[in-house]
Amino acid sequence: MATPLPKVNEIERKWYVVDAAGKTLGRLATQIALRLRGKHHATFTPHLDTGDFVVVVNASKVLLTGKKMENKIYYRHSGYLGGLKTKTAKEMITQKPEEVILLAVKRMLPKNILASHQLKKLKVYSGSEHPHQAQTPQQLEF
Repeated sequence: MATPLPKVNEIERKWYVVDAAGKTLGRLATQIALRLRGKHHATFTPHLDTGDFVVVVNASKVLLTGKKMENKIYYRHSGYLGGLKTKTAKEMITQKPEEVILLAVKRMLPKNILASHQLKKLKVYSGSEHPHQAQTPQQLEF
């Protein structure tokens, strides 16, 4: 008896909208990563991309618990000597709120090529408007 695998062409992908206003960053990112991977489907297969599209709005209103706004540091490196740049979470949320959610979700996905395909299905916007109304996304509550 062979295990039935979903065919890539037959996978139905739904669109979901998540409002990040007042939500904790880590708890929100875990639920988004779960939807992107497709682990909520009965046909989940680890080596196939069976996940759905997720649109996150109000990214600038996401919350961090404790003193993480001042103490959490995001690092990036230019590749040159002395090229390490640092920003606190508060600076990141004021300058690039989309990047905070994108990095949190990216770091929760598996570290392989499939993760880049899954991450492309995540759309993050700092305001409450998004250009994906034509896909008729469903509201997702956590």
